[in-house]
Amino acid sequence: MKKNMGTIDRTIRVLLAIVVIILYLTGTISGVAAVILGIFALIFLVTSALAFCPLYVPFNISTIGKSR
Repeated sequence: MKKNMGTIDRTIRVLLAIVVIILYLTGTISGVAAVILGIFALIFLVTSALAFCPLYVPFNISTIGKSR
């Protein structure tokens, strides 16, 4: 797997996952919404840790900044 996620992309995903976790722990979201958002949060955390997003591959997207 070649890395295709930059630092800003990874940071945003982690922050979104943290928001979902906080919303769940405070009881703001529950039921089906909590499960669906929880799955997305888990995916965001895993892809951020690996710096690789499989959905970027077919579209040849990379958020890693170009070297000068």
